[in-house]
Amino acid sequence: MDTAAPARAVGPDPMVPEPFRITRVCRELADTFTLELAPEEGPERFPFAPGQFNMLYVFGVGEVPISISGDPADDTRLVHTVRAVGPVTDALRELRTGDTVGVRGPFGTPWPVLDLAGEDLVIVGGGVGLAPLRPAIYTAFAHREKFGQLVILYGARTQDDILYRKELQTWRGKFDAHVDVTVDRATGRWNGNVGVVTKLIGRGGFDPVHAKALVCGPEVMMRFTLQTLQEQGLDADDVYISMERNMKCAVGWCGHCQWGGNFVCKDGPVFRYDRVADIFNVREV
Repeated sequence: MDTAAPARAVGPDPMVPEPFRITRVCRELADTFTLELAPEEGPERFPFAPGQFNMLYVFGVGEVPISISGDPADDTRLVHTVRAVGPVTDALRELRTGDTVGVRGPFGTPWPVLDLAGEDLVIVGGGVGLAPLRPAIYTAFAHREKFGQLVILYGARTQDDILYRKELQTWRGKFDAHVDVTVDRATGRWNGNVGVVTKLIGRGGFDPVHAKALVCGPEVMMRFTLQTLQEQGLDADDVYISMERNMKCAVGWCGHCQWGGNFVCKDGPVFRYDRVADIFNVREV
C-alpha cells in the first residue's frame, strides 16, 4: 500500500464551500503568508492526511487549491501557507483576522509517511514547496522511532526566501535528524550552504538501499532532485512527488488538471514517481 486513505471532506457536499473564519495571519515572506482557519459553524474537527489540499474560496473573486501545511495531529484548525501569484491568492493576502473564506476539502492523495516505516526517510523541498511537506515532517517527528535516518533538505533562492526559518532551526537542533539548508544565491550575512539543493543529497547520510524520498518544489528543481536521487541509488518507486496543476473542481469533474491519464486532484497531488515518470519528463505536458 503506497498511500493512506484520504480524510473525509469538511462538508457533506464536496462542491459547496463551508465558511471558515481567519483566526491568525502570519506574514512569512514578502509574497508568502500563512492563514489559520476555524469553522464558523459545523464540525469542530476536520482531520486531514499529510499532502492533501483544500480549495480556498474568496467570495466574489474565486477559489484556488492550497495544500494544508499544518500538523495532522491537530485537527481543530486548518493551516495554509499561500504564495500570492494571482487574483485569488492576491485577494487572500488582503484578508485579515476575523474575515471569512470558503473551504472545500480535504482532497487528494497524501504522502504515505507511515507506510514507509522501517526505511530511511529523505524529504527534499524547494521554495514554497516546503509547505506541502511540513505535515509529513510533523508526522515523521511524531513517529520518529518508526524510521531509520530522517533527512530534511531544503533550498531557497536567497536567505530572505527561506520559509519557516524558525522551524528549520528547531528541526536542525534535534539530535535525531539531519537537516540542511542551502540558498541559490548568498546575500547579506549568509554563511551557510550556497548552491542548488541537489548538492546536499550526497551528504545526507542515508542508506539508498533502504531509503524512501518525498520531494516537492518547482518542477525544474524536482526534475534534478529526482535525477540526483536515482544517481545515489534510489529507484523510481522509492520516490514520491507532489504536483499541483490547474486544479479547479478538485473532484475530477472539470478535466482542467488532467495530466496524461491522471487527474491531479483525485489521483494526486502525491504520486509515486515510477507511475508518472513517463509524463513527468515530458516538458509542457
